[in-house]
Amino acid sequence: MVRIMEGIRVLEVAAWTYVPAAGAVLAEWGADVIKIEHPDTGDPQRGLVNMGLVPTGPGGVNHMIELPNRGKRSVALDLSTEEGRDLLLRLAATSDVFLTNFLPPARRKLRIDVEDIRAANPDIIYVRGSAQGVRGPEADRGGFDGCSFWHRAVSDIVTGDEDYPAPPPGPAFGDLLGGMTIAGGISAALFHRQKTGEALVVDNSLLGTAMWATSASILSAGLFGAYKLPRGDRRNTFNPLVNTYRTSDNRYISLMMLQADRHWPEFTEAIGRPELAQDPRFAEGAARYQNRRECVELIDEIFASRPYEEWRRALSTIDGVWAPVQTPAELLTEPQALENGYITELTHSGGTTFRMVPSPLQFNEEHAQLTPAPEHGEHTDEVLTELGLPMEEILDLKVKGAIL
Repeated sequence: MVRIMEGIRVLEVAAWTYVPAAGAVLAEWGADVIKIEHPDTGDPQRGLVNMGLVPTGPGGVNHMIELPNRGKRSVALDLSTEEGRDLLLRLAATSDVFLTNFLPPARRKLRIDVEDIRAANPDIIYVRGSAQGVRGPEADRGGFDGCSFWHRAVSDIVTGDEDYPAPPPGPAFGDLLGGMTIAGGISAALFHRQKTGEALVVDNSLLGTAMWATSASILSAGLFGAYKLPRGDRRNTFNPLVNTYRTSDNRYISLMMLQADRHWPEFTEAIGRPELAQDPRFAEGAARYQNRRECVELIDEIFASRPYEEWRRALSTIDGVWAPVQTPAELLTEPQALENGYITELTHSGGTTFRMVPSPLQFNEEHAQLTPAPEHGEHTDEVLTELGLPMEEILDLKVKGAIL
């Protein structure tokens, strides 16, 4: 893959997934991303396996560390010590971007806020990822995507008749969307600095990202007082070709043919009922709407007569938009995903080969080549040697506990 960030150094003082995911994207694009971790604890996400909250994969793979930290170098510094902070500032002086999700009180206590880092490097782009934004009564509060992203702006929209709001679809859903957004913001800020010489402060939040993702519903709420898609009887749809149908083996096919009159003839041909194209009950959009319950029930019967794989083959002949409802395990071997490089293999330090999804952008049609996440403090000696520290000084700092 074209290393568009070759020569860019990112200094990351961040933990968990949301902001580190941005560093992972930049590392994938060729940046040198130096992840700072505490010598004793490291990124707290490393400890989730010890608590039993995250399973350890074959060969010791910690997938929730690999996901947001692939391709980085780990340097273990105790920023509460003068020696550790001095090393951080020396690294900042050689960096293009400072990336953090530490809360404002922690940044002030460690003296790593904008003015502190800019004192070491006035040209550095300072990037903050927060839960709810940098202003307002909740600016100092932390958050995770399950709360600050999902439940504050998404779950109410997607919840139907359940007793409780719908849960997130999986771990780090909002984190990864936010991380990709931050990576784009950093790219824009680097371009701006190149053009003007001005180094920007870049901000993103989980709440802001969630509100952007659901902005059509928020806009609707302001205009019409309605923000949820109509729910209820799926047979009462405005268009039977915008619906989901169950196959004989209890799988599902999603149809999204908004131009229904255009696609109705080819659809009826694909499902083996070409006579329905001329049936006066269904031949035109107005008639299908008038007889929508009958139309949906008929399509239900047709889809229920054949298994999922047969329908995938039958519908592959039409231009109308449709999709199989797939599981995560199926996507690992999905030919379309594999052909486009949406799944890639990498090898853990323990020797285990596993599959991971790269970031969704490609350059010059080249697939990403990922490298694993670093071990805790794996590159401390290497990076400090690059700074010019002699081994005697590095050993002395280890003895003092300032580094790992």
